[in-house]
Amino acid sequence: MSTAGFFERIDEHRFKPTPHAGGAWDPDEMHFSPLAGLIVHALDRHLAGRPDRGLTVSRISFDILGRLALDECEIRIETLRPGRTIELLEAVALISGRPVVRARAWLLAAGDTSDVAGGAAERLPPPEELASWPLTSVWPGGYIASLDVRPVSPPEPGRTTAWITTGLDLVAGEETGPLASYVALVDTANGIAVRESPTAWMFPNVDLTIHLHRPPQGRWTGLDTTVVFGPTGQGVTTTVLHDTAGPVGHAQQMLTVRPQPSREL
Repeated sequence: MSTAGFFERIDEHRFKPTPHAGGAWDPDEMHFSPLAGLIVHALDRHLAGRPDRGLTVSRISFDILGRLALDECEIRIETLRPGRTIELLEAVALISGRPVVRARAWLLAAGDTSDVAGGAAERLPPPEELASWPLTSVWPGGYIASLDVRPVSPPEPGRTTAWITTGLDLVAGEETGPLASYVALVDTANGIAVRESPTAWMFPNVDLTIHLHRPPQGRWTGLDTTVVFGPTGQGVTTTVLHDTAGPVGHAQQMLTVRPQPSREL
């Protein structure tokens, strides 16, 4: 891994984004994907600071509350629902003292259910067998430029399956857990299966919800993604999530669909 990262740590709760975190809709804004990973990284460190109770993150939802300026951010965590086998945590990311993302994570007790495991989709072809695709041909921004994207088949409007990884640290010089590294790439799903050119239409997501049926592992995030635009300005990006061992869960993003200002009637 490179010693460069998407963020640099300032203190226990504050981080400075680097140009690598630059957004796709506006390079002066932060791409949400690495910020989501940073929030999970903060949750991991919060959990590491207390006795291990055998709980694992099984769902995490992010609500994007406002503009993600490419500026210093702070992350605060609290327990909303304590419990021995089920727990709910909330993390809030602030920029200039204003909440910009609110995340809630359900932690469930881990146990051996391998005898009844089943129902997941088929594994994807391994990324090592696939060629890279320059996502920079569709999107600008430092975050997009940092990615290695390998489609399973040629991308189609509204439908793409691809592997994604990056050579950058999430936080420069810090070891990152597998869940944070994985989540840091999931929000890319809305950008790999575009239905319309982003120069003509805007379709940013206002949230991201991830459900996991097992913890992801490894440096690759697999996204089997479908994008639907409705007739009244809403859209949904739906993704089956994979690692190289197979499916790990699902993700959904709610989109606000609108013409670019120059195209408005």
